Amino acid sequence: MRKGKSLEHFPNLVAMFLDRVAQRGDGPFLWAKRDGTWHSTSYNEAARQVAALSESLIRLGCKPGDRVMLVSENRPEWLIADLAIMAAGCITVPTYTTNTSRDHTHILTNSGARAVIVSTQKLAKALIPAVLFSSDCHDVIGIEDIRTGQSVSEARFHVWSELVAGGGELEAVRSRVAGIARDDLACIIYTSGTGGAPRGVRQHHGAILHNTAACIDVIANDFGWDDEVFLSFLPASHAYEHSGGQMFPIALGAQIYFAESLEKLAANIEEVRPTLMVVVPRLFEMLRQRMLKTIEKQGGIGEKLLGRALAIGRERYETGSIPLKDWPADLAVKLLLKRKVSQKFGGRIKAMVSGGAPLNPDVGLFFHSLGLTMLQGYGQTEAGPVISCNRPRNGIRMDTVGPPLLNTEVRFAEDGELLVRGELVMHGYWNNDEETARVLKDGWLHTGDVGHFDDAGRIVITDRKKDLIVNDKGDNVSPQRVEGMLTLQPEIAQAMVYGDRRPHLVALLVPEPDVKGDEAAVRAKLQKAVDRVNAELSVIEKVRRFALADEPFSVDNEQMTPSLKIRRHVLKQAYGDRLDALYGK
Repeated sequence: MRKGKSLEHFPNLVAMFLDRVAQRGDGPFLWAKRDGTWHSTSYNEAARQVAALSESLIRLGCKPGDRVMLVSENRPEWLIADLAIMAAGCITVPTYTTNTSRDHTHILTNSGARAVIVSTQKLAKALIPAVLFSSDCHDVIGIEDIRTGQSVSEARFHVWSELVAGGGELEAVRSRVAGIARDDLACIIYTSGTGGAPRGVRQHHGAILHNTAACIDVIANDFGWDDEVFLSFLPASHAYEHSGGQMFPIALGAQIYFAESLEKLAANIEEVRPTLMVVVPRLFEMLRQRMLKTIEKQGGIGEKLLGRALAIGRERYETGSIPLKDWPADLAVKLLLKRKVSQKFGGRIKAMVSGGAPLNPDVGLFFHSLGLTMLQGYGQTEAGPVISCNRPRNGIRMDTVGPPLLNTEVRFAEDGELLVRGELVMHGYWNNDEETARVLKDGWLHTGDVGHFDDAGRIVITDRKKDLIVNDKGDNVSPQRVEGMLTLQPEIAQAMVYGDRRPHLVALLVPEPDVKGDEAAVRAKLQKAVDRVNAELSVIEKVRRFALADEPFSVDNEQMTPSLKIRRHVLKQAYGDRLDALYGK
């Protein structure tokens, strides 16, 4: 591990950043592509902008403890704004770029945000009506030019470039943040609302510092810590990316490249050649389907080589070694397939950490067999958000989420619910004492997830308490397991199963785009896929009938969260009658 100040001794996140600035100086920190070329912002320049913007916020009237909302896509200015807000003694309230005016109104009202930073005219369109309804928000800062079309007396508009101009006194920042303790509030992150209105999770500085220190423990002891490079593409407003893709790289003194878009992600990976990536399972499900279809179309040796790679990978995963007779095939797979896959991911990936939702073990094993190290983690916004992570020295098991992080206590209640305690646990929900009391009891966070430890101390998550389907006979079914198996079929892009207090399960399905034909032909293809899945399921898990969704589940239609989990309550509201009708046939 590099020599440097122990993270446990940093009083707050800004102090950690300033320490890394002193170490890295004019070394590159934040990268963004402009006019087809990657441009970097050094640690020193980022610190200057953080200092200048924090002083500007104070001049605008922001006081210690005030909330400042941040609405922006991932870009260098996002992280500079986040650090500047905290450097002013204020609290960041990051929000999703996909939020509607109603969402913004809820968060502005609930948080009582004093000011808001917004990146573009497009994002301001949904934000400004919410600002007009707000009684607390008086200042709007546009990273790019923001035009309202008419005079808005309720808010003052400011230009980013003017607020970050000037010298910016780092010593003044150091002096100002010296009084911020680990227990003090750093940000309010609103959960993505899979089951209703978002709640504001109060994340203190120590919760995120705990996570970064524990993640460094994984990297330093399992992979070695060098000049790390991250590629940021998950929403920075999500706790997983905020801690894992923004603050964790700062803790490592790393470089962060901001991906141009999801559509250009594959090209960006090859250009940037990241060493570590924070990802969600859905990305790998899509990549797996794409790779399978490409190789299937090519046929011949490529298809045979993939088959051998997967068979050898499974043997090595299950037994720890492969027979002597498979060594030649293993060498061929390494030279002809794994090398190409590695190059597609930039050629120097140490590990990809998957979180935000359960990773289907078969998907993890697919990429593991192709030579990519997949570390499935587990957590919640209410816990920093990382609670556990698979790591090579404990043995990677795709059906587990690894052992608890350093300095993290985990135990299971009598009903199997996972409870967690430690500095990573939030101090509660913002202005919501009732929900806080429900999930925080005697210092333990009640996660709502059900599981157990395996014989090696790794956490196995089996169910989600509130998501469990209980059929009319009282049997419990985990919908995620069935949905995961359905979406592994090449014909099925997305799925939601349904059947609470019903005699059996039905499903809502979205076919893959290349499943074409009239409705009868599409249904026939999907039925074959469902039949294959049913052959592997128990009687109570089998999907007896299904309905076709009118459109894919997406963030834009509010049927998925920004971290790509399905919003069951939204889908049930949209398709409930259609799903209920399946029981009458």
